[in-house]
Amino acid sequence: MPDPVVALWPVNVGRRLARLEDWIAMVDGRLAEAAKAGADILALPEYACAQWLSVLPEKLAPTAEIPWMAEQAPAMLDALRPLVERHGVALLAGSIPLPAEGGGYANRAVTLLPGGAEMIHDKLTLTPDEQDEACWNLAKGSSVTVFEWKGVRWAVVICLDIEQPAVAVELGKLEPDVILVPSMTTTLAGYHRVFDCAKARAVELFCCVAAVGTIGDCSGFCHGADLNTSGAAAYVPCEKDLGHIGVWGTPLPPRGTAPDEGPLWISPPLPVQTLRAMKRDGTAAVWRGMYDAASLTARSLRA
Repeated sequence: MPDPVVALWPVNVGRRLARLEDWIAMVDGRLAEAAKAGADILALPEYACAQWLSVLPEKLAPTAEIPWMAEQAPAMLDALRPLVERHGVALLAGSIPLPAEGGGYANRAVTLLPGGAEMIHDKLTLTPDEQDEACWNLAKGSSVTVFEWKGVRWAVVICLDIEQPAVAVELGKLEPDVILVPSMTTTLAGYHRVFDCAKARAVELFCCVAAVGTIGDCSGFCHGADLNTSGAAAYVPCEKDLGHIGVWGTPLPPRGTAPDEGPLWISPPLPVQTLRAMKRDGTAAVWRGMYDAASLTARSLRA
């Protein structure tokens, strides 16, 4: 099994579209670039679909944005599926509002795999705007999934999910090789919350973590996600044999915009086989598995 290569696209959601078909054409072009570079999967950021709102003649009310995007989603996904087959590259289509099982809408990451398999993850940890009944009013997800593809164990969690140690504990039980993190952050602080925690999860879970976020100003047509600052990066455990610092390749630093649809970042092959061998042989510097807190006692004392 060769080590996987990921392509990360910080989509410039502030760039207006003339038609929804233009978004499909951009994804098609990026899949072609990813295939040429030898990537196994192309990952878009959280709410890359917010760019769809730019085709509307007038800005919708905040409460109408999620239902409208959800209405467009089935046709957009139908248009993406043959592109995945044509290019032979899997696609994490960012996250898209779709109907939740218990009613309402979920912020759902959809991963389309060559051959027709599809994997989903509904965001677990919602921002205040996502929970606000006067704004996007989304439903929370309730599960994490690890799926095997090309001999690699993959997981997807969205933005704030990667900041939660409790989510990491559940993921750790499933032993992922690669975690993909689509995100949307408005400020440099938000970018660092997501990306710094992504690096921490790589250390904690002894796996590879790749994160990508939206860039651009879409305040002219979108309430829930207006200003965006992010980049793209891949992280690994901080081991001497992996370059000491836990950063894999040269990340795309955070930015607020781009002159075009946004840059494409191709990872060096992620060292999945090396990490598996280090786990198996016990050759990591200090990591010997996740800490089992079953017998841990927590106390609060007053001096």
